[in-house]
Amino acid sequence: MPKMKTKSSAKKRFKMTASGKVKAAQAGKQHGMIKRTNKFLRDARGTSTLSAPDAKIVKGYMPYDR
Repeated sequence: MPKMKTKSSAKKRFKMTASGKVKAAQAGKQHGMIKRTNKFLRDARGTSTLSAPDAKIVKGYMPYDR
């Protein structure tokens, strides 16, 4: 059987935790900070884990990172 391919966009955007959850950067932080509230910017720092339905999709894109 040939190897499955990893989606290049997924490997750049997501990381897997040791317990198998998918870690991703917070959305809405690339540009337009002046219109965002300070509360939004504080809450969107760092990374977060994806919900179970979203993580299932991403894991399909990254078959060897489970």
